[in-house]
Amino acid sequence: MSEDPRCCGTGTCIIDPEGRCWCGQQWDGEKMSMPKLEVPSPEGTSDSSHQAIQTGNSE
Repeated sequence: MSEDPRCCGTGTCIIDPEGRCWCGQQWDGEKMSMPKLEVPSPEGTSDSSHQAIQTGNSE
């Protein structure tokens, strides 16, 4: 049995066909990483302020 190149190195990765590991990481095509948090915008909030929160900009 060959080692999966998507494994993070722990040797305990269980990766489904979509590239999701049991630990919560996701294969992005190059490496395993935590998936981006998708925060739904509250009603009444403009898109520009929502984008500033996601990108970390305080403008």
